[in-house]
Amino acid sequence: MSEALKKDRPQFRNIHVTQILRYRMPPAAIISILHRVSGVLMFLLLPFILYLLDNSLTSEVSFEKFKGVLAHPFAKLVVLALAWAYLHHFCAGLRHLFLDMHVGLTKEAANTWSLVLLVVSLVLTGVVALKLFGAF
Repeated sequence: MSEALKKDRPQFRNIHVTQILRYRMPPAAIISILHRVSGVLMFLLLPFILYLLDNSLTSEVSFEKFKGVLAHPFAKLVVLALAWAYLHHFCAGLRHLFLDMHVGLTKEAANTWSLVLLVVSLVLTGVVALKLFGAF
């Protein structure tokens, strides 16, 4: 091939962190990252969940102690983070099942369903937060 027909390929050298941070990811990529984050969060909070379950099932006194632990605002935030992780991971898992059935594979459908998934998981987390903090 002659040298005149070769196209110059762009060379990316010295890419700065600010160039990476300016990149706008599509909603599907954000949901994918959040799906991984929620899975890691559930895994890391598993000892806390098992501790709470153990304390709540031992006796009536330990259940009252469990209620006392959950009365603390920080514990409520941890439970709320766990609820978000579970709800987001569950909804994203359903989205992946639909993708496995070849539903919503186009770029537009993937972006739309990603935004729907984000809204649904946040609304469900908001309902859990209202219940957790005593709104109803």
